[in-house]
Amino acid sequence: MDRETIAALGFAGLFLLLFIRVPVGLAMMAVGGLGIFMIRPPAALPVIAGEIFGEAANYPLTILPLFILMGNLAGVSGMSRDLYDAAHSWFGHLKGGLASATIVGCAGFSALSGSSLAAALTMGRVSLPQMQRYNYDNGLATGAIAAGGTLGILIPPSAGFVVYAILTEESIGRLFMAGVLPGLLLTTLFIIAIWIVVFRKPEYAPQSADRVEMPDRIRALGRASWIVGIIVLTIGGIYTGVFSAVEAAGVGAFLALLVTMIRRAFSWQNMREVTLSTLKSTGTVFLILFGAFVFKTFVGFTGITFALTQWVELQGFTANQVVIAILFGFIVLGMFMDGFAILVLTVPLAQPILQTLGVDLIWFGVMMVIALEMGLISPPVGINVFVVKGIAPNVSLNTIFRGIWPFWFAMLAALIFVFLIPQIALLLPDTMFG
Repeated sequence: MDRETIAALGFAGLFLLLFIRVPVGLAMMAVGGLGIFMIRPPAALPVIAGEIFGEAANYPLTILPLFILMGNLAGVSGMSRDLYDAAHSWFGHLKGGLASATIVGCAGFSALSGSSLAAALTMGRVSLPQMQRYNYDNGLATGAIAAGGTLGILIPPSAGFVVYAILTEESIGRLFMAGVLPGLLLTTLFIIAIWIVVFRKPEYAPQSADRVEMPDRIRALGRASWIVGIIVLTIGGIYTGVFSAVEAAGVGAFLALLVTMIRRAFSWQNMREVTLSTLKSTGTVFLILFGAFVFKTFVGFTGITFALTQWVELQGFTANQVVIAILFGFIVLGMFMDGFAILVLTVPLAQPILQTLGVDLIWFGVMMVIALEMGLISPPVGINVFVVKGIAPNVSLNTIFRGIWPFWFAMLAALIFVFLIPQIALLLPDTMFG
């Protein structure tokens, strides 16, 4: 059997395993190991063992558990609640202001946790009762939570950027900086989408919260200064070169722990919850990475990436045409697959083609993450939608999906902006490195 056929069978087998809900990491490890055995039997076990050990001992990956820990500590210490209260005090009295405050709260929490699911779950529990109290349309309320949560994989620290950096061997620090301006842009576009929805259908936000007096706003902002200070210190430290991305994660986790102790939230029950949640999330991501690198080695053995690169060159496609085609594929796959699965499946295939065409992988990585964000709220899978459904059991899935469409088009607009103006993504990393 020739190697191209083995590659085709490997991808077909992988999609089958994913379809029957086999965990992504295990599915890729099984298919990759079997594929390597079919091509080069003696190499199968050494490759599996070597890749697992290599990734487990990969120092930059310590950034993941540290940032996950930081986000979990922010939740139990009440910092996430303070962040939403501050946003609520400044925006709540405006039309659609509670939904806008939810977006701002999600953006702030995303800059601490790097997880879209954690952002949607944490801020949703705080903001949904408030929006329902003021009779917000359930579609707008849940859509804002689901969409706001997606900022977790764009605004640094982003687990998606870390995995992408490991797969492509790009700088984690540069990718983090590249996500800042697009993250702010997307946050702004989400708020504009809310305003447009409320302008067209005022009954979606019939009541506004009472205007908060300026001294109370300042006090609310002061209570949120803990989380704002940690965000500014970690991201600012990376940008100014004071410390690396990994060191920033350590500093941020230590400060979050310190704040938890100062606020007297350092209890046995809280620490047990934080530790277990951090270990589970870290274990899930590491298992995906183990499988991804075994599968990536299998793809390399088949030579399929070289064949694809040659085919693209023969067709005469331009770099922009290839980027558009790949991003469109991400959006379509996002309707049916988990974002991490798409990332680890497609990047090993796309990277050689993009490098041959001279595409900047930092710029592409930002657009890829936005495309994955679109998948997080796209039917029928839409993982963030199901997370929101868990905290809003009385709201139907159809209502939640109806509410996400304005935000989906806002993401599409952000993707187009970054594609047409690459400096939105590249300005900060280029400035950081002189």
